[in-house]
Amino acid sequence: MKKISKVSMCCLFAIIMMGFMQLPAFAGSAHQINQKVEIGLQNLYASSPTAQELATVAKGVLVFPDIIKGGLIVGGQYGEGALIINGKIVAHYNTVAASYGLQIGAQSFGYAMFLMTDSALQYLQKSSGWEVGVGPSLVVVDEGIATTLTSSTLKEDIYAFCFSQKGLMAGLGLQGSKITRINPDK
Repeated sequence: MKKISKVSMCCLFAIIMMGFMQLPAFAGSAHQINQKVEIGLQNLYASSPTAQELATVAKGVLVFPDIIKGGLIVGGQYGEGALIINGKIVAHYNTVAASYGLQIGAQSFGYAMFLMTDSALQYLQKSSGWEVGVGPSLVVVDEGIATTLTSSTLKEDIYAFCFSQKGLMAGLGLQGSKITRINPDK
């Protein structure tokens, strides 16, 4: 039996994951998603006054309150959330990611993306599936950046905050993430 090269394995994995990312979304009910989004935002704002300040000037906030991630060499993650504009939920989305590399573990976490420009908001709303890293510029806010970030220093299209992390995921891997609009049951 011939030995399969690492490049061949990576290509095969990429093809499989591209097909996986095209499957129709299986969403919870809109009511369930909305409740989780509200609780997730409350938790984020309680732990980060900077996030709460950004919400007052953001064009929209995309919140994924409960993302599940796991892996053993090959990994993946999935979560559902909602887009909030002017304090109201206007659409629902899911996030799907696949990874390959030296990794093991499982965790859950949430994140909120503060869309600071009209163009970032329009990009999300018009795309048939937004691949994070392609399109508007994104900055992941950690505790260090959060202490220096104010409404007068905002320069990027999107600021992302992670929150409510539980579990442990360790390793190094290549990951791609895609955000797609869904239509959950009422």
